[in-house]
Amino acid sequence: MILVIIIGLRDKTMLQRALGSGWGIVVPGIIVAVLMLADLSVNAWRMVIVLGLLLTPVMLYHKRLRHFILLPSGVALVGAMMLILLNLKMMM
Repeated sequence: MILVIIIGLRDKTMLQRALGSGWGIVVPGIIVAVLMLADLSVNAWRMVIVLGLLLTPVMLYHKRLRHFILLPSGVALVGAMMLILLNLKMMM
């Protein structure tokens, strides 16, 4: 309730700022969902995670790409979740 009052007082810009970081996990989630349809192997998922983790510090030091740093780390996070699901599926 208090958030609604604050957003009402500060216009809609505060709501856009609060939801801005949400795109950092929504977009990688969509990317991983598309990769999931490709039926990748466990080793391919590991490579997706490693690439996401390697791209994160590279993007951190790049002047223009540092604003999108959540994208590769989000891909690594969601890819790790998919790898866990694949391992659980293989165990059963």
